[in-house]
Amino acid sequence: MKMKKLVSLAGLGAVSMLPSWAIAAAPVVDKADNAFMMICTALVLFMTLPGIALFYGGLLRAKNVLSMLTQVAVTFAMVCVLWMIYGYSMAFSEGNAFFGGFDMAMLKNIPLEALSGTFYQLIHVAFQCSFACITVGLIVGALAERIRFSAVLIFVLVWFTLAYLPMAHMVWAGGFLAAKGALDFAGGTVVHINAASAGLVGAYMLGKRSGFGKEAFKPHNLPMVFTGTAILYVGWFGFNAGSASAANAIAALAFLNTVIATAGAILSWVFAEWMLRGKPSLLGACSGCIAGLVAITPAAGTVGVGGALIIGLVGGAAGLWGVVALKKWLRVDDVCDVFGVHGVCGIVGCILTGVFSAASLGGTGYAEGVTMGHQVGVQLLSIVVCLVWSGVVAFIGFKIADMVVGLRVSEEQEREGLDVNSHGENAYNQ
Repeated sequence: MKMKKLVSLAGLGAVSMLPSWAIAAAPVVDKADNAFMMICTALVLFMTLPGIALFYGGLLRAKNVLSMLTQVAVTFAMVCVLWMIYGYSMAFSEGNAFFGGFDMAMLKNIPLEALSGTFYQLIHVAFQCSFACITVGLIVGALAERIRFSAVLIFVLVWFTLAYLPMAHMVWAGGFLAAKGALDFAGGTVVHINAASAGLVGAYMLGKRSGFGKEAFKPHNLPMVFTGTAILYVGWFGFNAGSASAANAIAALAFLNTVIATAGAILSWVFAEWMLRGKPSLLGACSGCIAGLVAITPAAGTVGVGGALIIGLVGGAAGLWGVVALKKWLRVDDVCDVFGVHGVCGIVGCILTGVFSAASLGGTGYAEGVTMGHQVGVQLLSIVVCLVWSGVVAFIGFKIADMVVGLRVSEEQEREGLDVNSHGENAYNQ
């Protein structure tokens, strides 16, 4: 027993003589975190295919539903390929304040066993790829029923490269906005405001659909909208909880905040609509669900449950205002209300993140020395940078597409429907 004790003490003495860098614990993969992140990645991929596709498809007229499903599916595949070729590298490798470099292009210099925290870096590649895919998928909802399919693909190539990747780098990879202290837990700026700004620009540049304001353009399949909404809601737990990058207490907080904020937003949207229009609608409940999910996204891991509920309640009412009042004021044909919901609720969520992240209000607290006023100011800066950057790049992307192939189908093709004219198919038997 004495001998064992002496050996043990001798070992400790030898270790204590080593430099600190030699005894620091090497990163070790946590199998639970690794499995958790793979599940979260699959959930976010599920949000795009089929979530966004069904949600948007149901909102359109029957003659255009397949065009939407095709746009979402093909842009999804396109972004996946671009992400692996250069996207991940430009977003997450070292570079300057706005762009990463090409050190990890084609995922080179990422060994099989390389870790991102406690899970494999290749899972981080896939998780972040799923965010890029859904962001591009959100944009096409504003362009529906009149844009050329080839124009969509050209736009995506430009916008993904020059808008999405820089915003991801600025916010999540130590770039300009991260250095300023911007809080965006799961994509209020990078995903929602980014996509909404591009969608709004595109809707203006395309112009209104033929017959807009004169004919009734109603969703052709509300059960499809509900199905897409339900898929998005379930997938969003991967979106928000997964942004904790581990199966830990912050993931649990983000998960619960996502539940309560969404519930609050559904209620505030439906009751506000009931008072304004005399009847509560399924479309209103679905829209309120998305509004709450968007609003809580930037705050999910940094606010308390009470703050999440308030963000949801405000987000639901703000989203209704966005699709009813703001849309009329802007005089824009944003078909699936991308800006009204993702833009407005993303902005509301980003600002309120700066408020309810305060420890005194139940949040996880600010960085040392940061006040609420300063944090809200940084949040406003991040919103403005995102709106302007994304909007300018979107304008360039749509202009290039217009010069190369033309943005819009002919009026005759639009009247007949994009399903037949662009893809040679019908969703339903005539």
